Amino acid sequence: MSTSFSLEGKIALVTGACYGIGFAIASGFAKAGATIVFNDIKQESVDKGLLAYQEAGIKAYGYVCDVTKEEQVTEMVAKIEKEVGVIDILVNNAGIIKRIPMCEMSAEEFRQVVDVDLNAPFIVAKAVIPGMIKKGNGKIINICSMMSELGRETVSAYAAAKGGLKMLTKNIASEYGEFNIQCNGLGPGYIATPQTAPLREVSADGKRHPFDQFILAKTPAARWGEAEDLVGPAVFLASEASNFVNGHILYVDGGILAYIGKQPE
Repeated sequence: MSTSFSLEGKIALVTGACYGIGFAIASGFAKAGATIVFNDIKQESVDKGLLAYQEAGIKAYGYVCDVTKEEQVTEMVAKIEKEVGVIDILVNNAGIIKRIPMCEMSAEEFRQVVDVDLNAPFIVAKAVIPGMIKKGNGKIINICSMMSELGRETVSAYAAAKGGLKMLTKNIASEYGEFNIQCNGLGPGYIATPQTAPLREVSADGKRHPFDQFILAKTPAARWGEAEDLVGPAVFLASEASNFVNGHILYVDGGILAYIGKQPE
């Protein structure tokens, strides 16, 4: 059974994996035997990422690349193939969110979110699929979201992009499944990261932040997720254990999508 989940000898590109969810997933892949490659838009961030992997005892390869630019992505993938090897696993992790009410959001801001969260996964997947076809196998994991299924105030662009990413995932599976390429999505729930730390702070009088209370009440697990909660599901989707799983979105949300919520007292 352990060999089914092994990533030994595999090369995994995890976009935007300098920290947070991407770093946790990449670190989990490394522990399962994979060689890690990541990118960021700035050299400074790549350097910080390389240091973080080094401190974790992981040999990683970092590249500066804007994943919304097709020419840069094509060049990066060619460098990876030359310097590290052909990519076996792609995790489209890089993403942004702008929390702005829809009628206050400019079309430019909307396009920027869609460009990073939807167009970029298309561009990177398009660049790595030919190599996967030649090798006769490949795994693509798109980091989707509960907003692939649900709407919420102030996240119109993010929800639109993540909903589109869900359907891009299904279409890649449909178009390239015959080449033994599996494309699935991983949908995190609310994850405790440095970015969400202010929302989880407890005040001096012991009261929780209103959003924290909201999430705990909506989650059957009654807690925020941890980045590590995503590692096992990601390793599964990247490994031979999921060879007949294709076009699926695996939500790791503590049960939020299954739960209508408590009745008001």
